[in-house]
Amino acid sequence: MAVRQAAERLAEILGVSDLADAASIEVRTEDGRVWDAVFTNRGHSFVLEWNRSGSLGPISSAIHQLKTVQGSFPHKVTPVLAVPYMGEAAQERCAQAELPWLDLSGNARIVVPGIFYQNLGKPNRFRRAGRPESAFGAKGSRIARLLLMEPSKPETQRTIAAKAGLDEGHTSRVVAKLVAAGLVERRADGIRVTDRETLLDAWREDYRFDRHHVTRGHIASRGGGALIRSIAATLAEDEVPYAATGLAAAWLWTRHAGFRLATVYLSSLPSAEIKSALGFREEPRGANTWLVVPNDDGVFDGAELVDGIRSVHPVQAYLDLKDHPERSTEAAVELRRRFLRGADGI
Repeated sequence: MAVRQAAERLAEILGVSDLADAASIEVRTEDGRVWDAVFTNRGHSFVLEWNRSGSLGPISSAIHQLKTVQGSFPHKVTPVLAVPYMGEAAQERCAQAELPWLDLSGNARIVVPGIFYQNLGKPNRFRRAGRPESAFGAKGSRIARLLLMEPSKPETQRTIAAKAGLDEGHTSRVVAKLVAAGLVERRADGIRVTDRETLLDAWREDYRFDRHHVTRGHIASRGGGALIRSIAATLAEDEVPYAATGLAAAWLWTRHAGFRLATVYLSSLPSAEIKSALGFREEPRGANTWLVVPNDDGVFDGAELVDGIRSVHPVQAYLDLKDHPERSTEAAVELRRRFLRGADGI
């Protein structure tokens, strides 16, 4: 039924009036594969490939498969990927691959010589009630973080569970989801990341900073650098566990761009004494300081001193920049370029 609906949607986009005639041609590749539907329009031949998920991991795998087999078609054709709903990160990946796509929620982007069709922004018609289970839940995300910090090093599932501080049952369920999404693979020597950047993008798509407890306020300071140094010195003196993140962490790791907002993870809500020592005045409007209690202590994994200030690992800083203001996009690009490219560890 889903394939039929996708075929009807593609026929509508291409202006094909008779779906039965349009889909009657069977395309079989050299390996014997038969495609779901075929349309010829304006000198183009389109083959439809259905995928049950529009998340980044499965879409990246589908793109790779389509590019691999495209050369085995008996004549020049353009693959079109169809899904129930195409996520934002997956849309970007399709654009990078120049792969046309459509979803059953009403979105599509088909750009080929002589044809330009784009309709974006329609909501997901297939969203289930409640938050769907994810491989990137509060505790489950410890596994993604661990694998991203050392992507070239295979780990057994038992070792992953021990390092992440999770029971083996929970670890097994999370790893199974990552494997099913094509984000990691099981090998004889252990679990390994298939594509570091795809795993990072898939997590970022799911990540929301507002799942943490954020207290916004103001501390008198002449600039972001002086502010984060003052905060770090005060917290260290009072032996309060902390780690800078967001713009402050990106600046510590790269020195790429100045910033005003300092964001700091704390292991627990700051007491009145700590707020006083920091000179912190709770005031959301115009805040230059965010004191954050994470929804899981895993955010501290991989944290280390950078220029004397404890900072989260670049993986965590990159995720947190997603929901930060100022030059956060620019800072994230630089952090990713410096530390999070390719398959090698940091």
